[in-house]
Amino acid sequence: MQRLRRRRLLAIVRGTDPQAALASVHVLAEEGVDLVEVSLTGVDALSVIRRAAASLNDVRGLGAGTVLTARDAAAAVEAGATYLVTPGVTSGVQEGVRLGVPVLVGALTPTEVAAAMDLGATAVKLFPADRMGGPEYLRALRGPFPDVPFVPVGGVGTDAAPGWLDAGAVAVGVGGPLLGDAANGGDLTALRERARALRAAVTPSRSTGGAP
Repeated sequence: MQRLRRRRLLAIVRGTDPQAALASVHVLAEEGVDLVEVSLTGVDALSVIRRAAASLNDVRGLGAGTVLTARDAAAAVEAGATYLVTPGVTSGVQEGVRLGVPVLVGALTPTEVAAAMDLGATAVKLFPADRMGGPEYLRALRGPFPDVPFVPVGGVGTDAAPGWLDAGAVAVGVGGPLLGDAANGGDLTALRERARALRAAVTPSRSTGGAP
C-alpha cells in the first residue's frame, strides 16, 4: 500500500507475445513504473511472471492480474508474483489472503466493495471504472467507504487519471491506454513515451504541496 500510494500508478500488461510482454515489463520498470500487473489472460503469462521475477532488480512491484481461482492464485505466487489482482470477488481472493500476499479485489457496487473488504482485500480495484459515471461515482462510494483504498481500472488514461486521483483514488490502474500494442510485439519506444506522460499526469504538483 505504501508503494501504491506513493507511485499512484499500476500498469497492466496483457499480451499475445510473451517475449514482448516481458520486454514491456522491463521498459516500464526502466521508466519508473515499478508496479506492474501481468494479466493471467495473456499468452504464457506465468512464464512472463517467472522470467520477470528472475530478471528485475526489484520484484516487489510485480503482480498477477485476472486471478479467478485458488489455483490461479497459487500458481501466480509460485511463479513470483508478490501481489494478486482479481476482476471480482473470486475464490482467488481467499487463497491470496491465505498465502499472505496483498490482494486488490475487483468490485463495482457498494455490496461488492463491502464483500471485498470482508474477505481481507488490501485495496479495491474499482472495475470497470468508466461505466458508472466516472470520478463522481467514486466520490459517491467514498461516502460510505471513506477508508477503503480505491484503484480505478478500465478506461483510465493520461487525461482521465488526474480526475480519479482528485476524487480520492489512491492510484489508477492502466492497461491498454498505456501499453498500446507493445505487449503484442509493437512499439516499445511509444510505450516509453506514454509511460513518461502518464507518470507526469499522476505526479502531484509541487505548487500544491505534493511530493513527486
